[in-house]
Amino acid sequence: MLKLSLLTAALAIAVAGAASAQTATSLSPGSSMVGVPGCHFGERIDGTTADQAAAHARAAGYSSVSGLKKSCDNNWHGQAMLNGAAVNVMITPDGRVVQEGS
Repeated sequence: MLKLSLLTAALAIAVAGAASAQTATSLSPGSSMVGVPGCHFGERIDGTTADQAAAHARAAGYSSVSGLKKSCDNNWHGQAMLNGAAVNVMITPDGRVVQEGS
């Protein structure tokens, strides 16, 4: 009986911990980045979206834009095709597209 109670308590703690960890990283535009791994105190997510970033990349001549993820500095990072070659790209909040890792 004691083993079952300890197992139940451990499971409850694990579930509660996972829920609070998820809440700490679920951010809405304009919310603080405090507690998000790799981000600095006071950094804030802006309102740019992946669709907007992809549109900037396409306007700059890139195609097949995919895998876009936003970093703490509000830049979008992903992959795209340029002149038939796969490249990594970074798209700034103001729409500037920079090829990464070349």
